[in-house]
Amino acid sequence: MSRLNQTNSSFIYTSILYVAGLLLFLEWIYPVEQVTDTVYIGIFIIYTFFCFFITALRVKWWLSFLLKGFGIIFILNGIYSEHSMLSKLWYSELTSDVVFNIKAILARQWFDLSNLFRTLLFLVIIWLMSYLIYYWFVQVKRVLVFSILTFVYITLLDTFTVYSADWAIFRTFVIVFLSLGIANVLKEMQRENIQVSRLKTGPIWILPLISIVLFSSVVGYAAPKLEPQWPDPVPYLESAVNGNGFGNGKVQKVGYGENDERLGGSFVQDYTPVFKAYMKEKNYFRIESKDFYTGKGWINSEKQQFVEQDANNIEFETFHPVIETERHDVTLEFDDKARIPKLIYPYGVRQVQLPSDNIELKLDNLNGEIKTEVDNKDVYLTNYRMIYDSPTYSREMMRESGPSSNEEFVTMYTRLPATLPERVYDLAEEITSGYTNQFDKVRAIESYFSRNGFVYQISDVAVPGEEEDYVDQFLFDTKAGYCDNFSTSMVVMLRTLDIPARWVKGFTSGDIIESNINDGEYDVYEVTNANAHSWVEVYFEDVGWVPFEPTQGFNAPTNYAVETSTEDDFLDAPDVAPEVPEQDEIRGEQDKQVEDVFSPSTGDETKFSFTLIHGGILLVIIVLIASILFWKRYEIRTYFMQKKLLKHNDAQAYQDAYHYILKLLSKEGFHKEPDQTLREYALRIDDWYGTTEMGELTSHYEKLIYQRDPSNLLNEEVSNLWKNLIKRILG
Repeated sequence: MSRLNQTNSSFIYTSILYVAGLLLFLEWIYPVEQVTDTVYIGIFIIYTFFCFFITALRVKWWLSFLLKGFGIIFILNGIYSEHSMLSKLWYSELTSDVVFNIKAILARQWFDLSNLFRTLLFLVIIWLMSYLIYYWFVQVKRVLVFSILTFVYITLLDTFTVYSADWAIFRTFVIVFLSLGIANVLKEMQRENIQVSRLKTGPIWILPLISIVLFSSVVGYAAPKLEPQWPDPVPYLESAVNGNGFGNGKVQKVGYGENDERLGGSFVQDYTPVFKAYMKEKNYFRIESKDFYTGKGWINSEKQQFVEQDANNIEFETFHPVIETERHDVTLEFDDKARIPKLIYPYGVRQVQLPSDNIELKLDNLNGEIKTEVDNKDVYLTNYRMIYDSPTYSREMMRESGPSSNEEFVTMYTRLPATLPERVYDLAEEITSGYTNQFDKVRAIESYFSRNGFVYQISDVAVPGEEEDYVDQFLFDTKAGYCDNFSTSMVVMLRTLDIPARWVKGFTSGDIIESNINDGEYDVYEVTNANAHSWVEVYFEDVGWVPFEPTQGFNAPTNYAVETSTEDDFLDAPDVAPEVPEQDEIRGEQDKQVEDVFSPSTGDETKFSFTLIHGGILLVIIVLIASILFWKRYEIRTYFMQKKLLKHNDAQAYQDAYHYILKLLSKEGFHKEPDQTLREYALRIDDWYGTTEMGELTSHYEKLIYQRDPSNLLNEEVSNLWKNLIKRILG
C-alpha cells in the first residue's frame, strides 16, 4: 500500500480523534453559563463547531483566517450592535471599543474592560483552540495532557462552584479513554510502519476498544458506591490558602435574596438602582425576618401563612400601641428592572396607596413578609406610597421591661442549635455580667463589636466548614465580616441569655441625591443593590420588637426619647471609636445572595475584586505563554539551529544540526538500530517520507566525518535540505 493510501486508510481514525478533541473542549465551555454571567452560550458552541470544521478542512491559512474572523465579526455585530455589519458605524464602534480596551489593559484598568471586548477575547481563544486541538490530537497524537487538564478543570468547578459535573465526568471518561486507545494504536502503527486497511482489519481492534471503554463506563456509573471516606476537603483548602478559612470559592454578587441557609463568603459590589425613596427622615426598609438559626444560616421554622390585607389598614405590628409615634409618608419608585414581589416598608407602616386596585397584599404575620399579587401571581410594583407611624422608644420603659409571660413565644425566639459551642454562651455571659436589665444587656452586646477589634470587610470573608458554627467562627477565629456576621452573632448571643431576638433583612436608606423637593417637604434617596442589609430586632415586654444595629459603620435610625441616664451614656459612647469601613464598603452592605433582584441582563457588567481579576489574567497569560513555548519548543530550537548553521562556517555546527535531526527522528519513533549504518538508516527515513533529503544530508555528514572535508558543505543548499527535512518530521 502506498503512503498516500495508508494516509487515507487512517483518515477515519484521525477524524475520530479530532471529534473527540472537540467534545473534550466543549466540556470546558458548558460550565461557563452556570459559573459566570454569560448568556449566549449557544452562540459560542456554534462558533466552536465552525472553527473546528474550518481547521479540519486544512484550507489555506489566509482563507481560514478570513472565515474565522468573519465569524467573530458576525457574532459581535449580532449581539452588541444595532447597525448592519456592512455599516461604517459598526466598524467605527468596534475599532473604538478595541482601542479603548487595549489602553485599559496597558493601564491595568481591568474593571473597565467592556463586555464586547471580553466576548472578543473568548472567541479568539476558541479560534486558537481549534488549531491546538488539531495539533495535539491529529498531528502529534498526544491527548493525555489535555485530557488530564479537562479532568482537573471539571472537578475543580464541581468542587468550588454551583456546577454539577456528574454527567460531564462520565462523558469525559468515555471520550478520553477512546482517544487514548486510538491515538496509541495509530502511533504504534506509524512507528512500526504497519500498513492497515480500515475496511479489512480496523474492526479487529476498534470494536474491542469501544466495547471495553463503554462497558467499564456503564459499570462504573451504575455500580453502588461508598459514601465519602474523608471529610470535605474544601474548608481545609480554603483555610490553608487564605488563612482561617477565608474565601468561599466563589465571589458572590450583592442584592436581596431569599435563601439564607448558608451565610458567609466574599461578595462584590453592585450599585444598580433598586428604587428611589421620597421621604423626610431616614429609614431602614424592612422586608422580612427569620427565626431559626441552624449553625450555618437562617430559615423559617414554620410554614408561611399569608392573610390578605386591607391596603388602608395593614395589621402587622412590631411595637405596642403605648409607644409614642409620629406620622410620616414615603413614596417608593422602582427601577424598571427591579424584581421584588414583596412590599418594602418602614417600621410602623399603616396604609399603602397602590398603583392599581386589583393588587392584593398578603401578610405572613410571623415574619412580616408582605407579598404583592394579582390573581394569586407575583407582581412587581413600579411605585407606591406608604403612610407610617415612626416610633420613638423609651429607654427607661425598656429597662423596666420584664421577661415575657408567653413561654411558647419565648421558646421560639430563644432556641439555638445543640451544636452551638459552649464558649459562645460564656462570652455572652461575660459581656453582660455587669448589667441587671435586658435593655442594658442588649446594648452591651450591640457595642461589644466596636470595642474588641472586629473588622468590617466584604472580601476574604470566612465560610464555616461542615463541623464549624458560623457565629463561633466569627466571634473567636476571624473577627472579620459584614452585616450577616454581626447581626447573626448578636441575635445568637442574646438568645443564649434567653432574650427573644430575631434576624431581619431589608434595605438601608441609601444615598441622598436630591434635597428639599416639593417646597422642602421631601428628600430623595437612591437605594441600590449595595444597600441590601440585615440587622437585629429584640423583643421587650410592653414595648414590642425594637431594631438594633451591631454592624460596624452603621447606625440604625431608631428614635429614642430624650432621657437622662448616665449608664446609658456609657453604653452609647464606647471607649474606642468604632472602626468605620470605607465609604464604598458601607454602601455595599447587604445580605449577599447569589440571586440578584434583577433578571439576567446581557449588558450587566459585574465588577470583580482587583486581586481576583489581576491574578486570574496574569495566571492565564503565564500558562498560555508557557504552553506556547512548550508546544513550539522544537520549532523554536530549529529556528536557532538553522541560524547557527548559516552563521558559523564550521564542522561543529553541521554535526550539531545532523544530531538534532537524529534526535527528532528518535522522538517520532524512528530509532536507529545498533547494527544499522547511517546510510541504511537514511534510506529507511527517505522511504518513509518519500524524499532523498536524509540520504543527501547523511552523505555530507560522512564526507565531513571521514574525509574531514568541510568545503562547500555549509552553504544555503545544505541548510535548505536540513530545514525541509525538519518540516517533514515535525509535520
